[in-house]
Amino acid sequence: MPDINTNDDQQQIKYGELVVLGYNGQIPSGDRGRRKSKFQLRQRTQPNGLKAQRQHLCKNADEVQKLTQADFHSISYTLSRNQTVVVQYAHDEDSDMFQIGRSSENQIDCIVMDTVAGAKTFDDLSVPQSTISRYACRIVISRHPPYTTRIYAAGFDASKNIFLGEKSIKWKNECNEMDGVTTNGILVMHLDGDQFNTNSKPTKWKEVSVCGSVFDLGEGRLKFNYQSTPPSNTDNILLDGSLIDLCGATLLWRSVEGLKNTPTRRLLELELDQLNSKKPQCPVGLNTLIIKTNPFASTSSNTPNAYVYVLCGHVHGNHKWGVKNDNSESRECPLCRTVGPLIPIIPGIEPAFYVIPNSDNESTTSYAFHPCGHMTSQSTTLYWSKIKVPYGTKGLKSICPFCSIALSETKPFVRLIFQDSIHRQ
Repeated sequence: MPDINTNDDQQQIKYGELVVLGYNGQIPSGDRGRRKSKFQLRQRTQPNGLKAQRQHLCKNADEVQKLTQADFHSISYTLSRNQTVVVQYAHDEDSDMFQIGRSSENQIDCIVMDTVAGAKTFDDLSVPQSTISRYACRIVISRHPPYTTRIYAAGFDASKNIFLGEKSIKWKNECNEMDGVTTNGILVMHLDGDQFNTNSKPTKWKEVSVCGSVFDLGEGRLKFNYQSTPPSNTDNILLDGSLIDLCGATLLWRSVEGLKNTPTRRLLELELDQLNSKKPQCPVGLNTLIIKTNPFASTSSNTPNAYVYVLCGHVHGNHKWGVKNDNSESRECPLCRTVGPLIPIIPGIEPAFYVIPNSDNESTTSYAFHPCGHMTSQSTTLYWSKIKVPYGTKGLKSICPFCSIALSETKPFVRLIFQDSIHRQ
């Protein structure tokens, strides 16, 4: 399967972008080949879409092997030791398929590994055991306007097959066609709203099947009767702002039309330069502060980095005033006496996470998420603070999209207050 990025990217029609939550423009230490923080999906030179063609009922292993080793894609549903349904797929010239998973095999277009909240180096990304499937899901996009984008659980392996074993959850739908779900599940959440802005409301997370049906989540997947439960009234069409959870990483889908309303990387850098050019000062040290794109990088710059008291929003340098009981997490703000953490301000430089602003003159350097300190716009903090995503074994939580750290439930973001009132309200 060809890679999604070619030398002809500028000439190819762009469908949209898949962006992994938790990375601020790139994975730590830089994107690596097909493993990156953002994937641009473009129309392929040759279509590689698939559509179901025939359903075979096999009564022994030899029949299954003969079909699965043939030169076509197939999905196998093992019902018992002596009964397997193999669905044969044919080439579809009207669609493009993109596969997502943690496997580095050639048929996987987007390599996605488990997200580690707050990771600063590539080594921080290692996990004892990944919960993301090697062939997690596939996205199929129509090659014709309006380029409808659909998501399906599971991806085809190197032998062009998807196998659902005897213990996997599977059933026959109302059309007498086989369907099933993957071991860890692929979840999707759409927005209740036409645009990716603060007025959009999150809906419930739902599960996508291998054939693209969408189901409301029951109390437990093993007890949930997919066959007798009608699919949800939600479909598997991805719209601007839809979220996909792979059980270990969450992806954001941004459409081409939606991206037209987001700031470019260059605009974000220009606004940061404008902020630094105003030379904000530390109220205690009276020295000029600078907000760096990577405050953790080891540089020889003597310019103090800007820090923020995340409970009150006052911006300072990293001075030693107000440390309580030798605890760096407990610092008293010299301006308002609020006690709380003092952390570096980190610019949020991934454009896809920015929502449509509430006003034309909204600044992208006026607010910061709490407790991580990622700086962004007011609209962006308002939006992401009400979106809850699967968070390991801790249920659903609101996270900072730039680092995946869980936001404070009482004060998820703060307005940045500079000494010279750079951001006036």
